[in-house]
Amino acid sequence: MALYSEKVMDHFRNPRNVGVIEDANGIGEVGNAKCGDIMKMYLKIEDDIIKDVKFETFGCGSAIASSSMATEMIKGQPVSEAMKLTNKAVAEALDGLPDYKMHCSVLAEEAIKNALDDYNSRKQ
Repeated sequence: MALYSEKVMDHFRNPRNVGVIEDANGIGEVGNAKCGDIMKMYLKIEDDIIKDVKFETFGCGSAIASSSMATEMIKGQPVSEAMKLTNKAVAEALDGLPDYKMHCSVLAEEAIKNALDDYNSRKQ
């Protein structure tokens, strides 16, 4: 069995939604000191719908693939649905990650939730 699924390799080689949203109204950044991965998520939300999402990730292939898949999963979704995103759902959408790389999907979930929290705090 290959170490990484075809979906992981595809999202690593051809990541979706890479970049910065200059006028983002939700930004979340997380990092893992042990492995060195850093993820930053940018959200553009209008009428509580995620109209655009971009990411910048410094890390391994699993971190990049997790970021890419997570952005694809929440794009076009209501904020309430995006808040339900779990690292397990991200890993499943990638057809699995090796156990020692599951922390990458956790970072993707946390970065998105931090960006959504940032959005909610700006609304008040």
